[in-house]
Amino acid sequence: MNEIIKKNGVSFGFICGLVSITITSIIYITDVQLFLSGWITFLKVVIFTVIAIVLLTKTKKQLKGKYPFKEAFTTYFISAAIGILIATMFEIFLFNFIEPTLKDTLKEMSIKFTVNLLEKFGAKSSDINKAVAEMQNADQFSIGQMIKGMFTYYVFAALFGLILAAIFKSKTPEYQ
Repeated sequence: MNEIIKKNGVSFGFICGLVSITITSIIYITDVQLFLSGWITFLKVVIFTVIAIVLLTKTKKQLKGKYPFKEAFTTYFISAAIGILIATMFEIFLFNFIEPTLKDTLKEMSIKFTVNLLEKFGAKSSDINKAVAEMQNADQFSIGQMIKGMFTYYVFAALFGLILAAIFKSKTPEYQ
């Protein structure tokens, strides 16, 4: 593997991990309700997309424009994999060891949000009760569930990486 690709992927992976830890910490310190905010999720997607674009642009420039699809994808995926791993490990420690009561707080907030949403859409009481029961029995912040979620993020990162690699790959025929 090309050293530039490896170095940039690892460096930006740590940057993504640290940015994720920072965002999670700020939410935890300021207002835990923000963990359920769609705006925060959107903001995180924008931030990590910008970081990915900077990563791929920098790497392509360092490779003097000779950036085949495979290398572009590899660069992004190394970064994403490291960032997701760091973020997940931090969240496992936060929700299971540092502040385990936060899991229950977020679960109750999620249930209230879901009930309000289902009521607005005119769901039947039986369907609402069923959804609440399922949510109460689930522990989305358990170590196992968070690791499962990490692998789900890897799948989405791979799909996003394929799109970015197609955009950033070299345009010259000999490097496609």
